[in-house]
Amino acid sequence: MWRLFYVLILLASFPVSYLLAWLARDELQAGRKWFIILSAISLVIVVIISFSRFLIKVPVILTLFFIIILCLISIWKSYDKKFIKNGF
Repeated sequence: MWRLFYVLILLASFPVSYLLAWLARDELQAGRKWFIILSAISLVIVVIISFSRFLIKVPVILTLFFIIILCLISIWKSYDKKFIKNGF
């Protein structure tokens, strides 16, 4: 039951990422470096936590994957010139 909930939360990260990228179109190019840094740090923390005996590691890993997906979609959309200038 919980696994389905986790999958639904991760799937919800895609529309949330597109919405956030659309709301902050003018900030995407300026923050590209920070999106890369944030996703790399989140990935390193996921690897570290996955090998630990942290008590609530599944929600933390889920949250970090949400952040990684959000950052990667923002990076991807920052290279789309039509998305940045015109929106949808």
